[in-house]
Amino acid sequence: MYLLYIDESGTPEIPGNTSHYILCGLALPIEYWKTHENQIQPIKAKYDLADAEIHTGWIIKVYAEQRRIPDFEKLPYSRRRLEVDRIRTAELLRLQNGRNKAAYEQTKKTYRKTKPYTHLTYAERVSLIEEIATVVSGWGHARLFAECIDKIHFSPSLIKQTISEQAFEQVVSRFEKFLSQISSGLPIVRHGLLIHDNNQTVAKRLTEMMRNFHKAGTLWTRIQYIIETPLFVDSSLTSMVQIADVCAYALRRYLENGEDKLFDIVFKRADTKQGVVVGVRHFTNPACKCKICKSHRVP
Repeated sequence: MYLLYIDESGTPEIPGNTSHYILCGLALPIEYWKTHENQIQPIKAKYDLADAEIHTGWIIKVYAEQRRIPDFEKLPYSRRRLEVDRIRTAELLRLQNGRNKAAYEQTKKTYRKTKPYTHLTYAERVSLIEEIATVVSGWGHARLFAECIDKIHFSPSLIKQTISEQAFEQVVSRFEKFLSQISSGLPIVRHGLLIHDNNQTVAKRLTEMMRNFHKAGTLWTRIQYIIETPLFVDSSLTSMVQIADVCAYALRRYLENGEDKLFDIVFKRADTKQGVVVGVRHFTNPACKCKICKSHRVP
């Protein structure tokens, strides 16, 4: 059996605050999941994050407070945390006493989400993500599936689906075809199970969609190898969903900002057939010359 760990990057709303929405799944044979989790844990421990969630979008942010602390990079981890907390507490008190409640709530959220990582410099946080991605790129039996939607070219009224619904159908369809191909001619077929980050706003709808797929198939294929409806899990407790988050982030940052270092590392795991990338698609202008679109075309 293959487990497909699914997470998203960017917002599905139009326009939202990102130009792209990415739904990304990392497929692993079930017999390898523990081995791979054990490979990720030493990297997290190296950066004093053994019990922390890897949420790439929050990790790779600029923490302005660190710039205000003299010789921050020379301080031990415990002192770094202490100094950042001191500055953040003062800022929250200042905002709390002001009139801009929205700024206070947003700042409080940012501080809460980034708190596990404040002991690391920006360079250390980038190295953490790159080390994780490099390990993942070496998982030769893993396959990456993703739908990368450019919102400028997406029309819900024309397609009759929301962005998140189209992305889900595409990822499911490609994963199903992959399972079909690797099961061909074998006495025992390879089934698949979807493990999705728990997003309460879409969980019910995606469950309904999967039930319909089992009955009538997707637009592209019948469902014969994927079993059950998605299991929705807390990403903070499921390491491999966090790895899917790293991959999704890498795809979005490349498409939105041209940042290709992390992208080039994880894109090696994209599912291919006869030299053509079939597991990852960029839904955009047909003339797009990005690396995904070039790899998706038949030579």
